[in-house]
Amino acid sequence: MVIASIDLKDGHVVQLKNGKELVLQRDDADSLIADFNKYGEVAIIDLDQALRHTDEKGNTKNTELLKALLRHGNVRVGGGIRTAKKARELISLGAEKVIIGSAAWNPNPKAGESVLNTEFLEDLCKTIGKQRVIISVDAIRGKIAVKGWTETVDIDLIDGAKEAEKYCSELLFTCVEKEGCMEGTDMESCKKLRKAVKCRVVAAGGVNTLAQIVELEKLGCDVQLGMALYTGKVSLKDSFINCLNWEKVDGMIPVIAQSSAGEVLMMGYSNREALEKTFELGKVTFFSRTRNTLWTKGETSGNFLELVKVRADCDRDTILATVIPHGPTCHTGSWTCFTSEAGEKSSLERLFGTIAERFANPRPGSYTATLDAKRVREKVMEEAEELTEADGKDEVVWEAADLLYFVSVLMYKEGVSWKDVYDELDKRHKEK
Repeated sequence: MVIASIDLKDGHVVQLKNGKELVLQRDDADSLIADFNKYGEVAIIDLDQALRHTDEKGNTKNTELLKALLRHGNVRVGGGIRTAKKARELISLGAEKVIIGSAAWNPNPKAGESVLNTEFLEDLCKTIGKQRVIISVDAIRGKIAVKGWTETVDIDLIDGAKEAEKYCSELLFTCVEKEGCMEGTDMESCKKLRKAVKCRVVAAGGVNTLAQIVELEKLGCDVQLGMALYTGKVSLKDSFINCLNWEKVDGMIPVIAQSSAGEVLMMGYSNREALEKTFELGKVTFFSRTRNTLWTKGETSGNFLELVKVRADCDRDTILATVIPHGPTCHTGSWTCFTSEAGEKSSLERLFGTIAERFANPRPGSYTATLDAKRVREKVMEEAEELTEADGKDEVVWEAADLLYFVSVLMYKEGVSWKDVYDELDKRHKEK
């Protein structure tokens, strides 16, 4: 699968040739990550941090932009991460994994010494867990490149990769000579690397065709892509569809649809044409095996599934589609195909959505619509006091429900979503 890359320099999204020559610059990072995340993971690289272009606090011109992007998708982040403390901070801010470059290596190992900075890597794995660590095995002419690719060290790519695998869940291999040149990547090195290690391998640098992406997928390598995406040489839609294991599923891949809140709604099957139509319409489309035809969910009932993102499983033979359901999903009228309930299951997100709808479209007699900022704060204080005085389970449940309702109204009025709250709780959990 393809991991789209957003490289940041001087506060802009850029693409560089060989890591040096500016080829492309733009300022639409928000829209880029919204589009990229629809098809898979996104890598964000702070190039200034890698080159130590920082202020006295260790920040770069990209720092605030990077932080703003971290919870906008399944993000991995890299560029100048040199301490376990910095890695933990980035994880707490929303990154799923961190990419470690120069700091992973011992540039001048003496006889008997490791080629790796083992003290740092052991501390890193202890702090955030090996599963969250990616080590860059960037190479120039077969030797590991460091310091923003400005230097190489006398460490062989394959030998270094075998050692690095002990401290990470995946390796990111960039053929620096090919980076940004749109001439294809070093396939021989990719093959040798894939054969040498057992962990996940992501290839980058020079990949410029859909055919090469598919070839790397068949080798068992993912691709981190930049220039080819920005120049339109390769599309994420085509890459996603063509990297699926169509042979294994006889051309008909299972698609599990789940809500943004994580509730499983239904399962159907899609062929290539159905997936093309899903991406074209932004509505999940299946292939009906009984009627032998494509069908877009909701085309007759109006209860369609608005596509948020897709993810393929590790074997590339099943798709998980995150959707926003517009009405009941099941043809029986049930909210999902796995219950007989007519309505969506209660959740904080559902409560928040109802409150938002009441303010947007006030109904006659709506209590919610009458709540102004002053009154809702008074009610939060009042309900909090009643909750603390509640006696027994039933009273606690009743008063807690009241409090959550008024807290949700207050949050809506302040432009705060439950996801914002979950993100803050997640940050606090990861900081412990």
